[in-house]
Amino acid sequence: MSLNDSWMQRDLAVLWHPCTQMKDHEQLPVIPIRRGDGVWLEDFDGKRYLDAVSSWWVNVFGHANQRINQRIKDQLDQLEHVMLAGFSHQPVVELSERLVQITPPGLDRVFYTDNGSTGIEVALKMSFHYWRNSGQPNKQRFVTLTNSYHGETVAAMSVGDVALFTDTYKPLLLDTFKVPSPDCYQRPDGMSWEEHSRNMFAHMEQTLADHHREIAAVIVEPLIQGAGGMRMYHPIYLQLLREACNRYDVHLIHDEIAVGFGRTGTMFACEQAGITPDFLCLSKALTGGYLPMAAVLTTDKLYQAFYDDYSTLRAFLHSHTYTGNPLACAAALATLDIFEQDRVIEANKTLAAHMATATAHLADHPQVAEVRQTGMAVAIEMVADKASKTPYPWQERRGLKVYQHALQRGALLRPLGSVVYFLPPYTITEEQIDFLAEVATEGIDIATRASVSVAVAPGAPANFHDPG
Repeated sequence: MSLNDSWMQRDLAVLWHPCTQMKDHEQLPVIPIRRGDGVWLEDFDGKRYLDAVSSWWVNVFGHANQRINQRIKDQLDQLEHVMLAGFSHQPVVELSERLVQITPPGLDRVFYTDNGSTGIEVALKMSFHYWRNSGQPNKQRFVTLTNSYHGETVAAMSVGDVALFTDTYKPLLLDTFKVPSPDCYQRPDGMSWEEHSRNMFAHMEQTLADHHREIAAVIVEPLIQGAGGMRMYHPIYLQLLREACNRYDVHLIHDEIAVGFGRTGTMFACEQAGITPDFLCLSKALTGGYLPMAAVLTTDKLYQAFYDDYSTLRAFLHSHTYTGNPLACAAALATLDIFEQDRVIEANKTLAAHMATATAHLADHPQVAEVRQTGMAVAIEMVADKASKTPYPWQERRGLKVYQHALQRGALLRPLGSVVYFLPPYTITEEQIDFLAEVATEGIDIATRASVSVAVAPGAPANFHDPG
């Protein structure tokens, strides 16, 4: 028995993996990883896999990065953790100062939590509580876009719209307004991204006009709807939304958990619209993919609505045990140092251009409806019919075939349904991008030529974290 097989058997005896139908692993091997090095992951039998998805969109500067490693090691000798209620420490103060400095003007207060989903919960609760503290308790509901995803805790699911994640739990969820997404994949032939995104804003305008007195906030994934299939839209939508939220006195929450820290081509996606949201939610790449942490930045105006004598019960009494953990803060500080010292955003322009060149040929593939890109994110949409953009039935799991082929070739590509995407670490080379494009092309050829017969259930979800 190989070392991989041994670890896999031990794993399957005790573990329940995330976003997985565990029965799949009767045929689909679990890949036990022994070590990481840059863009590479290595299993216990010595096979390497190029991490094309940054280990679920978090690892921006490679595995076992020596600069981040050293900062964490240094911090470990000083302080591993202290509660942030009534206490503080140097790394959390320094990180908060840095985040206020690099985010859009007006975001002057930082609240920490343990992961992206709970960061969303913080923003939703703060918005709801702000209106209560401000004498407008009727403003209790939230507006979200169709096909959106904001996490898997209950309130975060409530403002999402990917059926696979939410349908089972509908009795638990908040009642929200869902507005059609500006997703430019759906634009009419010949229409620009900007024109389509501008036209789609009419739905949001109408919802705010009709219901603003009961709306606390609008929440969006700016520019890229990640788990919904890497669907993309133009920054004009964010400009129009900021103006409308101001006009109707509604908060704007930007969920930049997946797209923050350079993924869209700027440090934060909201920069491309030239706006400041009322809440900016950050996680994933915040610590370079090392440790779980989220930060919610907001304005001093919001902060002041909670600042009062304890007896008024206006305080924001929300907490997580590991809030502001010093080791996570150290990883985040090292990550921000690399962004600054290596001029990463500028360097990524060259890599993004090469990603575009390497994947351009796939636009002519007979079963590819679109190759789309925003910054360091490329998505390739496989379809049953190119002319009509008819999707493959989700039960066929075409993306799974791409995933399996990529593993054989030494790459980690984990499609979203029938959408193959690259969100690689920023340390990737042009040669490695070419390798990924080659592997993806082979996988798409195999997946789209395969003959698959399944019974398609009505009302089934279209987008999901395949392969299981």
